[in-house]
Amino acid sequence: MAKKVAGFIKLQVPAGVATPSPPIGPALGQRGLNIIMFTKEFNSKTQDLEKGAPCPTVITYYTDKSFTFEIKTPPVTFFLKKATGLKSGSKTPGKESAGTVGRDKVREIAEAKMKDLNADSVEQAMKMVEGSARSMGLEVVD
Repeated sequence: MAKKVAGFIKLQVPAGVATPSPPIGPALGQRGLNIIMFTKEFNSKTQDLEKGAPCPTVITYYTDKSFTFEIKTPPVTFFLKKATGLKSGSKTPGKESAGTVGRDKVREIAEAKMKDLNADSVEQAMKMVEGSARSMGLEVVD
């Protein structure tokens, strides 16, 4: 018999360094889930990723207090900041440029994010990444 889903928790957890401290501890603890088991499993699954990279995670928990989780790739903005060496985007995107990013880097990011994006081809994914870059105040150059 299939387990009955009690709900979902969406968290952004740093790769490889998950700890029982907030936001993980309170989110899992108030639902009676095993926090230590989650942090150990999460850290083992993300050990090959860059330490500290923010990973959107969807935790599905069941009525018997068990859980499963799905780890998605880090956000596009994380990859763009890493590629350009920026701490944050422009305060006034469209008016003030925060920097530039090459089309080759945009393709690289689109290929890395392809499984999480709602796109059929790499070219469509590139347009989505370029849109994120523009909204951060980055200029896309060839």
